[in-house]
Amino acid sequence: MRLNPLGRTGVRVSRLCLGTMMLGADGNPDHGEAVRVIHTALDAGVTVIDTADAYSAGESEVIVGKALAGRREDVVLATKVHFPLGPGTGQAGNSRRWITRAIEGSLQRLRTDYIDLYQVHRPDPDTDIDETLGTLSDLIHAGKVRMIGSSTFPAEQIVEAQWVAQQRVRERFRCEQPAYSLLARGVEEAVLPTCQRYGMGVLTWGPLAGGMLTSRYRRDQPIDLGVGRPARYPHRFDPTLPANVHKLDAVEDLLTLANEIGLSLPELAIGFVLTHPAVSSAIIGPRTPEQLNTLLAAAELELDDDVLDRIDAIVPPGTTFNRTDAGSQLPPSLTDPLQRRRNHRRGDQLSHADCRP
Repeated sequence: MRLNPLGRTGVRVSRLCLGTMMLGADGNPDHGEAVRVIHTALDAGVTVIDTADAYSAGESEVIVGKALAGRREDVVLATKVHFPLGPGTGQAGNSRRWITRAIEGSLQRLRTDYIDLYQVHRPDPDTDIDETLGTLSDLIHAGKVRMIGSSTFPAEQIVEAQWVAQQRVRERFRCEQPAYSLLARGVEEAVLPTCQRYGMGVLTWGPLAGGMLTSRYRRDQPIDLGVGRPARYPHRFDPTLPANVHKLDAVEDLLTLANEIGLSLPELAIGFVLTHPAVSSAIIGPRTPEQLNTLLAAAELELDDDVLDRIDAIVPPGTTFNRTDAGSQLPPSLTDPLQRRRNHRRGDQLSHADCRP
């Protein structure tokens, strides 16, 4: 498998990255089969594996640790911190208190002394970015982390983090992990150009849009919102929502295009993501070795300009039909009435669903 530069870090990574969110209780609980998925990916030339402490409450990291026994040095190993791991106070977020605890748990579960790429899973409006960068810098200086990155940060917060790192002499984010797919192209407007400007690598998640680009969900077929991903994220699949109607319409047109050029819809979807010059690697998240094998062929695809022009006609550049497909959380400026109403008394903060990769 061909390798791409991870920004200007000097590290090169395979065009496909194995994401392991679906390995564990939230996807495939069979550890033996999950380990085979990882070994199959490594044997096929995948050099980067992405996980997170929040995936199946740490079980995904445990599986990755088992699979990398004897093969650790062959892999760029990435994990993440931010989402809750338990009900206790302070077991989430981007604070020094939590990060310094979370890294020890990840190292233990992954059976390693260091993380190649330690990523902040989401922004934390309650924590000063300098607090986060200072903590991550200390982890790098202690040898527990080689590089740090962000995940699903808006462009303005990527810029802020780079500025703070420069002004406060902190280690800086070297990689961003945004959602990017044929149905969620919003990052083309500012996030990807910002990453290029700062020489950051880009590992994209969700190239199949949560399964919407697998041909499993079609415009004229019912979608069961009581099982699988539709049950976990109904706002992304509910066919009565206007945003999802637009998505299903686009899927039909994209499927027609894929059939005309002799590709499956997943192949078209992954090939599209790999076309953008900012993208270092596209994260795929199979549950079984069979699913993995159907995705590996897409690593070598090169879509020509005619195909890309037809894609742009179906889904214009920068278009994201449903904001939740991009995994972005509404900022406090929108969810907290006190920040929008001069004389409003503070009440309960409005809730919003998180959409993890």
